[in-house]
Amino acid sequence: MTTPHVGLLTREYPPDVYGGAGVHAEELARHLATLTPVTVHCWGDPRPDPTADDQPAVVAHGTWDALAGDAPELAALRTMATDLSMVAATADVDLVHSHTWYANLAGHLSAMTHDVPHVVTTHSLEPLRPWKAEQLGGGYALSSWCERLGIEHADAVIAVSGGMRDDVLSCYPAVDPDRVTVIHNGIDTQLYAPDHDTDVLTAHGLDPDAPTVLFVGRITRQKGLPHLLDAVAHLDPAVQVVLCAGAPDTRALGDEVAATVAELQATRGNVTWIEEMLPKADVVQLLTHADVFVCPSIYEPMGIVNLEAMACETAVVASAVGGIPEVVVDGQTGLLVDYEPGDDDYGTPRDPEGFARDLASAITALVDDPDRAAAMGAAGRQRAVEAFSWSAIAQRTLDLYRALA
Repeated sequence: MTTPHVGLLTREYPPDVYGGAGVHAEELARHLATLTPVTVHCWGDPRPDPTADDQPAVVAHGTWDALAGDAPELAALRTMATDLSMVAATADVDLVHSHTWYANLAGHLSAMTHDVPHVVTTHSLEPLRPWKAEQLGGGYALSSWCERLGIEHADAVIAVSGGMRDDVLSCYPAVDPDRVTVIHNGIDTQLYAPDHDTDVLTAHGLDPDAPTVLFVGRITRQKGLPHLLDAVAHLDPAVQVVLCAGAPDTRALGDEVAATVAELQATRGNVTWIEEMLPKADVVQLLTHADVFVCPSIYEPMGIVNLEAMACETAVVASAVGGIPEVVVDGQTGLLVDYEPGDDDYGTPRDPEGFARDLASAITALVDDPDRAAAMGAAGRQRAVEAFSWSAIAQRTLDLYRALA
């Protein structure tokens, strides 16, 4: 397996990327393809053919029309049907590499059907995301089963952080620790680099000169947006708050966020909510002009968005959960806020008001000291460039493939 033909299995792939796992799949495929043949199997409409030999081929898979409907469990069943399509299309590869539960079943069945190794990258774990039951209903049992089957039988498991490795071994004790390797997420520091233009800010009615706090992420319990909104109530109204947040997991959660944002806009003002998915270049400009990027996640295996902010020379305030402390160096590239989960099924803060106030305090400390925030931003850029390049991550991944020969 000197130069294996890799089948990379993922739900998300450009132009349909909405989270960190999709960014990871895109960048890993792009950089791996310069080292070894790669075919990406993803969801959605057909993608264009590659324009160069060192680009990945892409095969898109649709969903089964017979499973149309609104029942929450159908989303999981459609995923499993799409996985079967992937299995049928991977007969020509030497190894399959699946990303997230959406593709873990495809990876497992491909390995069985075609007698090839299966590598799993763990971006999150279903047992640690119980709020998914709100979104999937009985389908949560199916998503959990797909993930468990894939991880426990994989020839190798890649954890995107040391914290994620610990979680894998805790949630799935049947997995041999020797099969779990840490390979961090990466960042394209040419794409994510400071952009001091202001056209994007102007288009959204933002003041380029105002102290600005930024959130970028999906509206999911995991990302902790409601806790940030609670913290905003404690910030100086002169602070401009920008929320790039969409794709709510459930209508109820989306309504909850909308109501809180409306209340903040009525009481303190200076809160801008951008619901549409923005092009990467627009996000880069917003990141560049933010004084502080905030990641209030209650569960985060690594948090690639923090790397994106750091690469744009922006200081980060983040909850000290999962793999975030492996990315954000407390006191150097940002400030970490302690997080203590409560006893409920969702792991929400034991003291929600205290967590919100601690977030607000850390944000205020940097907004009130722009020189310190700027120094942290510069240090973050340096760390992103030196420690998280995609070319190095692709080479480590290829080395792992070769070891499975």
